[in-house]
Amino acid sequence: MFMDAIYFHVRSEGRIVKKAVYIAIGIHMSGHKDVLGMYVGENESTKLWLSIMNGLKNRGVRDILIACVDGLTLFTQAIEAVFPKTEIPAVYYSPDP
Repeated sequence: MFMDAIYFHVRSEGRIVKKAVYIAIGIHMSGHKDVLGMYVGENESTKLWLSIMNGLKNRGVRDILIACVDGLTLFTQAIEAVFPKTEIPAVYYSPDP
């Protein structure tokens, strides 16, 4: 499963504000991809990701084999709280050569 948030500037009540759009994309063992959810929030937070994980479980996601996520503080703990067997590989960034 791939999970992340991206920020957009949107018009809200006559003002331009920044909103986070969270997305969860699942890949079945067969390779079939599904957008499991898109959510709009004020900013990226662990609390909202925990809510998303619980929502996915309530909608029938039984387990996550591997989760690809960024380095948001406590993000991995939110995933592990709901799907404790999930492998979350460490993310290492290297500068361009």
